[in-house]
Amino acid sequence: MKAAFHNLGCKVNAYETQSMEQMFVAAGYEIVDFEKEPADIYIINTCSVTNIADRKSRQMLHRARKQNPDAVVVAAGCYVQASADGILEDDAVDILIGNNKKTDIVAIVEAYLKEKKKSRNVVDIAKTTEYENLSIDTVYEQTRAYIKVQDGCNQFCTYCIIPYTRGRIRSRKPETVLDEVRRLAAKGYREVVLTGIHLSSYGKDFGEQDYSLIELTEAVNEVGGIERIRLGSLEPGIVTEEFAKRLSALEKICPHFHLSLQSGCDATLKRMNRRYTAKEYEQRCSILRERFDNPAITTDVIVGFPGETEEEFCITKEFLERIRFYEMHIFKYSRRKGTTAAEMAGQVAVGEKGRRSDELLSLEKKMSREYRQKLIETKTSVLFEEKIFINGEEYFVGHTKTYVKVAVMSENDLRNCILDIKIIQCLTDDIMLGQIS
Repeated sequence: MKAAFHNLGCKVNAYETQSMEQMFVAAGYEIVDFEKEPADIYIINTCSVTNIADRKSRQMLHRARKQNPDAVVVAAGCYVQASADGILEDDAVDILIGNNKKTDIVAIVEAYLKEKKKSRNVVDIAKTTEYENLSIDTVYEQTRAYIKVQDGCNQFCTYCIIPYTRGRIRSRKPETVLDEVRRLAAKGYREVVLTGIHLSSYGKDFGEQDYSLIELTEAVNEVGGIERIRLGSLEPGIVTEEFAKRLSALEKICPHFHLSLQSGCDATLKRMNRRYTAKEYEQRCSILRERFDNPAITTDVIVGFPGETEEEFCITKEFLERIRFYEMHIFKYSRRKGTTAAEMAGQVAVGEKGRRSDELLSLEKKMSREYRQKLIETKTSVLFEEKIFINGEEYFVGHTKTYVKVAVMSENDLRNCILDIKIIQCLTDDIMLGQIS
């Protein structure tokens, strides 16, 4: 039988989708392209981070049903966890699989094929304490592997539904992480990215065992074959002097740090329940810059959060200009049913959110360009990943340790090679031109 998958949402979702695909392959199913070929089974790994994500999840479920009315349509993941009762009434969906039930997906689908009875497989995620042991043996990318090491979140930011769809923090046992890293290294992957729903809380649920994200990163650093390690999104509080000191001692760590911010205004941060001040955030950036040479610091910013005045927005903009990020992901606040912020007074008009977003996007483009331009005439290592055409010319393209994209011309196939490159100039808005040293 043929199965097709479609993933929505974050890197954790993407990891879980790949793991489910590999379970179906191991069970003898043929995986086909969701868009190009009819399938007997459609699995949509859904997202529920915003109301828009919910809508996209519904749309993809209905598209699957339309592509083959006789197929089995499976809704999995966060949207299921948030809205199981409503989805169960949808004629487009046959099977519901919530979070922490994805390891059972093949058995659940095969039971449905025998019984032809709608199936609801959703646990009370708030009471879940066990990490769901999903794993992968190969990944879509040929050079970089994302590895999920943590699930759940205890933060309860007022705009976020994720603690209700992913549950409380749960960490993957370090030995299973390291086993997976070794398998991927043996298959030729050069770079791993440790990721999770709230990565900074890794290990906090291990009880008396003193094992945290820094210990895990140090252990991964010892795995032969892996030459680069990246960390997923971090909370500012994890960046202490000790953390940065130990991290900077690891030769494989990439000095590319995504520190979640959301606002540079203390009043807004308090309404968001973000648990740090702008000053504390700035101190964490300073710690990283003291330990690493020109690290790439990236972040997320929400504009138009309920109650955000023009003065608060200006405070945030000035803060961003002072920190000088390499990249920023700008989000217009999206009202999410079921969150505290959805009921707050002072909801900002759509047009105003758009204006503020445009201002910060312009600032982001300027700061990102300035960061890349500082690399001109410097030498750096690049892990090459793919071959592309730019303005009719063929280039091999990869990333520096700071995640700057670099292109070079070469008669040799450079994919999955790490080479020292001299940066010559800007080739496009987001790609630097280099030459092999």
